[in-house]
Amino acid sequence: MAYASRFLSRSKQLQGSLVILQQQHAIPVRAFAKEAARPTFKGDEMLKGVFFDIKNKFQAAVDILRKEKITLAPEDPAAVKQYANVMKTIRQKADMFSESQRIKHDIETETQDIPDARAYLLKLQEIRTRRGLTDELGAEAMMFEALEKVEKDIKKPLLRSDKKGMDLLVAEFEKGNKKLGIRKEDLSKYEENLELSMAKAQLDELKSDAVEAMESQKKKEEFNDEEMPDVKSLDIRNFI
Repeated sequence: MAYASRFLSRSKQLQGSLVILQQQHAIPVRAFAKEAARPTFKGDEMLKGVFFDIKNKFQAAVDILRKEKITLAPEDPAAVKQYANVMKTIRQKADMFSESQRIKHDIETETQDIPDARAYLLKLQEIRTRRGLTDELGAEAMMFEALEKVEKDIKKPLLRSDKKGMDLLVAEFEKGNKKLGIRKEDLSKYEENLELSMAKAQLDELKSDAVEAMESQKKKEEFNDEEMPDVKSLDIRNFI
C-alpha cells in the first residue's frame, strides 16, 4: 500500500478522477480566501448564508469520503453497491437529488409549458438521451405507438388539456406497460437499479483514470523496477 500511495501521489490524473466523487460539492479553493473589509450591502448576509451552506455541504461530503472505503472494482456487485451507498449518504447529508429525483425534476420543469402530448414525449426522449439512459425495454417506442393510436381515434393532435383524450392515452400506456412487464409497485426497484447503474459507470471511470495514472507513472525511470499495484488495493481515502 505504501508503494501504491507513492506511485500515485504525484499523479494529476488520479487527483482529477476524484472530481467524480465531489463534482456536485466542489467549489473553488479561492472562494474560501478572506476578503478585505468592505461595506455591507443588503444582499450580503443572504450570500454569506449560501456560501456557508455550500461550504458545510462540501465538508460533510469530504468527511464521508474520508471514512468510507471505496473499492475500484466496477465488476464486483458488492463494490458497486457499497459505492452507491456512499454516494447516497453524501446526497442525503448535502440535501442533493438522486439520479431519479433529478430526472423527475427535469421532467417537471422542462415540460410544464408544453401543450401537446407529442411534444411532451419528444421532450422526455431528449431528457433520457441527455442523461445517458438507455431504453432497453422499448417503453419509449410503446408510448409513441399509443399516442399514434389515440390521435388516430380522436382524429386530431392530442393536447394535454384534453382530459378525455389523455385518459385514453394513459389507458394505452397501462396496456403497454403490462406487455413489457412494467409495474408501478416496482418503481422503487427501478430507481435502485438506476442508481446502481450510475454508480457502476462512475466506478468504471475512476478505475480507468487510476490505471491510466499508474501506467503513466510506470514509464518514469524511478518506477521501472517496481511492480504496478492492483487497482483494487488502492484506498482513495489516502488521496483526499
